Amino acid sequence: MAKGMILAAGQGTRVRPLTKSMPKPMVPILGKPVMEYLIEHMTRYGVRDVMVNVAFNHRKIENYFGDGRCWGMNLGYSYEGARDHGEIVPKPLGSAGGMRRIQDFGGFFDETTLVICGDALIDLDIAAALREHREKGALASVVTLEVPLADVPNYGVVVADDDGRVLSFQEKPQPEVAKSRLASTGIYIFEPAVLELIPPGVPFDIGSELFPLLVEKGLPFYAQRRPFNWIDIGRLSDYWEVSQRVLRGEVEQMEMPGEEVAPGVWVGLNTSVAWESVKLVGPVYLGANVRIDPGVSIIGPAWIGHGSHIRSGTRIERCVVFEYTRIGETQQLREMIVSPQYCVGRDGVAHYLGEDDSPYRWGDARG
Repeated sequence: MAKGMILAAGQGTRVRPLTKSMPKPMVPILGKPVMEYLIEHMTRYGVRDVMVNVAFNHRKIENYFGDGRCWGMNLGYSYEGARDHGEIVPKPLGSAGGMRRIQDFGGFFDETTLVICGDALIDLDIAAALREHREKGALASVVTLEVPLADVPNYGVVVADDDGRVLSFQEKPQPEVAKSRLASTGIYIFEPAVLELIPPGVPFDIGSELFPLLVEKGLPFYAQRRPFNWIDIGRLSDYWEVSQRVLRGEVEQMEMPGEEVAPGVWVGLNTSVAWESVKLVGPVYLGANVRIDPGVSIIGPAWIGHGSHIRSGTRIERCVVFEYTRIGETQQLREMIVSPQYCVGRDGVAHYLGEDDSPYRWGDARG
């Protein structure tokens, strides 16, 4: 079929504080890391030999996925970092530079390779994408989606002719100067010869550096216009929106875990819920060992991670509560992401545990 590459070395600054202590591909959706959904999807299409470039908090990715055997995949890791004053510190080489480092080390990219960013949910027909790439004799392909004109400032835009041959790029253009509405989805297909164009040992980016080089050299480089679901988690507001869509059942191949005990209400194992006085309006998921005290209202879509404790009189509306979070009595939380260390609104305004001026009372349910 093809080999695979997952880009997972980024710092994820635009989704902080979620990525303060975890790499972006490990951010959970329905209790599973985003990258796990990607791995499952690639495996469905027979992509089983996959390298992952890592940097920030790399151990959390490596310890979770290991060698990939639990997913029927062979996973390898390429750490991007250096020794600085006696400490090993992350130093990402960029999306293309990371690939060149892997190639120089062991020559992994010896056949057609599917490259995917590790921070998005997709249901791309990988077989069809590879087939189109090969039928056109492409050296490189980028999978695109047409986005509304108002959204083009959020994306790298691809300009292509009627046959799909890439002519130029615009990086996050304003709508009035945009030459296209085709957004790059961060899904690429490369032949091994592409790697020879990447300078070794220096940071180099696929979108802003490698792609313009391919166009400049007039090489067979194509944009694919393919209908599929692509949910990019580029910003904190995106993560909240994705969670809401998934809980509403709008994303295929993402089923609610647990047992449905009432319409739209799912629970994990060994929950302790004061059912006689609790108000739950689905879709709501309560993870294993969750405790819900009397008088609590939870208005969905809402996710309460395992081991959490919601105390009496609290109202939670359209929130994501990470595992082992305790929320104090009579709190009013609306459209927020809450963890034992912080709570942040969909607008990005964050509060951290211990702040004297925080309007919320919450903490670690294990304490």
